Amino acid sequence: MSEISVKNLKNSIGKEVQVNGWVYNIRSIGKIWFVIVRDGSGYVQCVVSKNDVSEKVFALESTLTQESSLKIKGTVQADTRSDSGVEILVTDIEVVHISEEYPIALKDHGVSFLMDNRHLWLRSKKQFAIIKIRQRLIRSIRNFFDDRDFVLVDSPIFTGNAVEGTTTLFETDYFNRSAYLSQSGQLYQEAAAMAFGKTYCFGPCFRAEKSKTRKHLTEFWMVEPEMAYCDIHQNMDIIEEFMSYIIKDVLDNCSDELKILERDVSKLSNISSPFPRISYDEAVDLLHKNNHEFEYGSDFGAPDEEMIAAQFDKPVMVHSWPHETKAFYMKRDKSDKYALGVDVIAPEGYGEIVGGAQREDNYDVLVKRIEDHNLPISAFKWYLDLRKYGSVPHSGFGLGLERMVSWVCGIDHIRQTIPFPRTMGRLEP
Repeated sequence: MSEISVKNLKNSIGKEVQVNGWVYNIRSIGKIWFVIVRDGSGYVQCVVSKNDVSEKVFALESTLTQESSLKIKGTVQADTRSDSGVEILVTDIEVVHISEEYPIALKDHGVSFLMDNRHLWLRSKKQFAIIKIRQRLIRSIRNFFDDRDFVLVDSPIFTGNAVEGTTTLFETDYFNRSAYLSQSGQLYQEAAAMAFGKTYCFGPCFRAEKSKTRKHLTEFWMVEPEMAYCDIHQNMDIIEEFMSYIIKDVLDNCSDELKILERDVSKLSNISSPFPRISYDEAVDLLHKNNHEFEYGSDFGAPDEEMIAAQFDKPVMVHSWPHETKAFYMKRDKSDKYALGVDVIAPEGYGEIVGGAQREDNYDVLVKRIEDHNLPISAFKWYLDLRKYGSVPHSGFGLGLERMVSWVCGIDHIRQTIPFPRTMGRLEP
């Protein structure tokens, strides 16, 4: 008898197996009772018949509790009614541990209570599905870049400089000087791209934004590719290809999880190149034509993004922004009015998923931009060196993993997209 995971049971029909897991639910119809067992790979119904097990095993129905751990032995048989396509006819049960009264019952609970018990909430079916989809997206992201000869170059977490502005930095003491938790790995990827041509980093980022919206976390994960000899148009081409690839991969490999979440996959199935591309000015005109109040020169807020996205059935790429709205490192067009940046806005009200740009590659211009933003030149000496020794046109972008997970899963709040979320009011568990 072999130990096997639930997800592989369909390959063992007619065989005797052992599944190690936890009790998800129990129900009874007299001389037969059923226990739904989860093992971290999936869920399976196990049928306990009085005629097939000892009296001691049959009596466990009254002893087993939700989340008790156990080892189930039995024969796998096909069951077209179940999501897994199989069930187990139980011959024996070995109890490992009887759980105390589980705080998260199979009923609705308030979000605050569930977040306080996040370490246990992860065991629930929907949270299981979300984290499995997150895992698949991570795998897909890495496969996309690895298969296209991008080199993984990890950016540091402690930095001495800001990327997205000084107001959202987490500052810490670093051996009698100030250091900051990284807002982005981008600047280091620019250095790496000058060494390897095409690179990416994928890790945690930190923003001390005093925001309580459903789209913000203080700690999140971001993938950031950077490409030498790449302009903004080539950058947008890569973004399209990348997003289309990872969406398709999830649809191909996470159908069970998307079904658990009751996700309308028709909203995702047509996500493929080309994406609509509009300039900032065209986006503002679109807002005004729809009687949406918006002040030119401002960044788009959530209501603005939702209105723009509603006009399309795919992610929309908004490029050519007034430079005042964008970061110091973005190159400007020939008119010096617009930054060569792009934001990708997802459908269904999920907002900005990707932000990218062509970087400023001229030394003197970049020095002036740093000074204009009142940033210390000394902290960017190494960054400026990249414009002194073989500078080339280069571009890159960042995709926020949690926002991507939120959109793919069709869930309302980003706090469910990461195992242990960090927000303004939450540092535990």
